[in-house]
Amino acid sequence: MIFFDAPSANAPARRLVSVGECMLELAPDARPGLLRKGFAGDAFNTAWYAWRLRPDWAVRFVSRVGQDRPSDEMLAFMRAAGIETGHVLRCAARSIGVYMIWLEAGERSFSYWRERSAARLLAQEPDALDRAFADADLVYLSGITLAILEGPGRENLFAALERARARGAAVAFDPNIRPRLWPDAALMRQSVMRAAGLADIVLPSFDDEAAAFGDPDPQASAARYADAGARIVVVKNGGGPVAHLCEGRAGRTAPPPAGRIVDTTSAGDSFNAAFLAGLDHAADIETRILAATRVANQVIARKGALAPVDAGRWRRDLGMPEGAPAIDGGEQ
Repeated sequence: MIFFDAPSANAPARRLVSVGECMLELAPDARPGLLRKGFAGDAFNTAWYAWRLRPDWAVRFVSRVGQDRPSDEMLAFMRAAGIETGHVLRCAARSIGVYMIWLEAGERSFSYWRERSAARLLAQEPDALDRAFADADLVYLSGITLAILEGPGRENLFAALERARARGAAVAFDPNIRPRLWPDAALMRQSVMRAAGLADIVLPSFDDEAAAFGDPDPQASAARYADAGARIVVVKNGGGPVAHLCEGRAGRTAPPPAGRIVDTTSAGDSFNAAFLAGLDHAADIETRILAATRVANQVIARKGALAPVDAGRWRRDLGMPEGAPAIDGGEQ
């Protein structure tokens, strides 16, 4: 399965454009009573892992930040990670969102401060979205991207995705359903399915889908998104079998065992990156799922949203040529 053709030697690099919010992360440090600063967010995490796996791709992040020092540091972090920031706009009246991780008896919980996040305004200007998507091969977004948008932002983003698809871009969507971010469940479900109807690839998680839509099993989730128009659906299922539909063909794939589990924060984000990053090379969907799961298993064995991955192993799993050098490090 090649979703789009591998570029020729003289063609420009493939471009993944990820849309969403990156936040300031405050996590417990190894030293008691201290916090460690980092930057993370679901759509950003996927972009970060995608470039680690495919440094021969151009990876762009689309968002909005403030004009203060935390925003400056975030942009510097993104650039150092190889991610294009030319379409991260600035907003003088706002800053970036913040979240804190709490650890109690090994269990993680989160507190968020994002009401005045500049990212909530990332889709206020339709022309800016069109410029950001103009040269995209693949546009990626999540349900969290949709949930945080203010005013006309959600409708602006839907319209921009339609225009991007008309120009030839593919759209990938992780519903990443977080009910607390939505004013009501009906709007949440409606918006998720609206985005799915604009997506070529949908990458949901079964636990979320069962809670939000009442799906009895992962196959039902896959069928619902395929009925909405997705060509490829892969339903992540923790350690259980992964249901998938590809161009009308249904299947289930048993994932490799996870081994050590330390932190599952970016399990889905890294899986999505690994699945999408090989779309220009031939491999069947089962092989892609297994390779992406192995990447996610590496990530959950380490603390933090952004962890080193073995890009060389991923390429070998997909039967890809070594090509560009792998970028295996970069942990915050």
